[in-house]
Parts: sequence; C-alpha cells; structure tokens
Amino acid sequence: MISVLLADDHAIVRSGIKHMINSQTDMKVIDEAENGEEAVHKALEKKPDVIIMDLNMPKKSGLVATKQINEANNKVKIIVLTMHEGKEYLFHALQAGASSYLLKSYHENDLLEAIRTVYRGEAYLYPNATKLLLEEYMKKSVANESNLQKLTGREQEILSYLAKGYTNREIGEMLFLSVKTIESHRSKIMEKLQLKTRPDLVEFAVKNGYLDFD
Repeated sequence: MISVLLADDHAIVRSGIKHMINSQTDMKVIDEAENGEEAVHKALEKKPDVIIMDLNMPKKSGLVATKQINEANNKVKIIVLTMHEGKEYLFHALQAGASSYLLKSYHENDLLEAIRTVYRGEAYLYPNATKLLLEEYMKKSVANESNLQKLTGREQEILSYLAKGYTNREIGEMLFLSVKTIESHRSKIMEKLQLKTRPDLVEFAVKNGYLDFD
C-alpha cells in the first residue's frame, strides 16, 4: 500500500484528490497539510512514501518545503501538482528534489500513474516538460560550444591537463612554462568560460570530453 501525504491550501482540492486516491486498492492518503510548514512537519513525522505538493501555499512555499523535505529524507518521493506550466517553476521544482511535475489541468489518471511511477523510483513529467528540459539542455550545449571556441589552442591544451587533475606546476613543467604563466592562462580560461572556481573548470572540461590532447 502506497502511503500518500496531501499538501494543498485548498480543502476542496484535497478532498477531491483524497477521494480519488482512496478509491484505489494500492494507495491511501494517510494525512493532509494546508500549508508548507505543516507539510514539512508531517512529512518528517509520518514518513509517507509519496507527497503531493502544491507550489503556492501560505507560511512556506511548496518549493521550499520540497527542498527541506528532500534534504531531511531523500527517500520520500514528491509530486509537484500545480497550475504553473512555466519552465522556471519546472526547473526549480526538480532542483529542489521533486520526482514529478504535473499540472492540475491534466486528467486524474495522470496523477494516479505519477504516484505509482515515482513510488517505483522513476520520474514522471507532464508531456511538454520533457520538451522544455531538452530545449534547455540544447541551449546549454550550444553555449558551451560557443565558449569553447573562444579558447586558444594553448588554453584548450591547459584545460585538458587541468581536467586530468594535473597541478599548475606539473602543467608548467610539461609545457616548459612558468607556474605564473599557467595561472594566467587558467584565469583567462575561466573568464572566457564564465566559470568561478577550479572545480567548476574541471567539471566543464570533463563534461566536454572531446577536450583530450593525448
């Protein structure tokens, strides 16, 4: 039996969803919350398998509640059920730890399927959400490629060594350059790639694995 916690500030909405869920043989609503603060408290107290979370709630937003619950217990699966179709809400919900993002305008069977899907450990998104995520990924890929084209051949070479974990001194010895020169190149690389720390730089190089100069 899948245990479900409902978090929505509208009693009528909770009542409708509760009736629908409790009519199923494999799931049951074990408690309800009418605001984000209560959702966090009951999630940690009751430890449900799945939480259905509205975004716009008093005292604490659904996004904040989702993040806090996920940080305290990442085993619970959170379905964000909202009216907001905008991609900024989708991205923030997924970053906060939601396993599913579903619109209230969709059919009730979609919610039941989402509950069973996230309970199995899989993600469930409304159809257009996948398209939005793909578009965002493609935009980032294009931006990465554009930034990489700003690097000189020497900078790309140094970037490849940094990705492999070599220190500034080791890179300088291999390229017959001073540590100060390597540090200068690294600063220019980070500026061109719009990165802030060395770990960010290494992560960028690894994700763009074609930067290998063996």
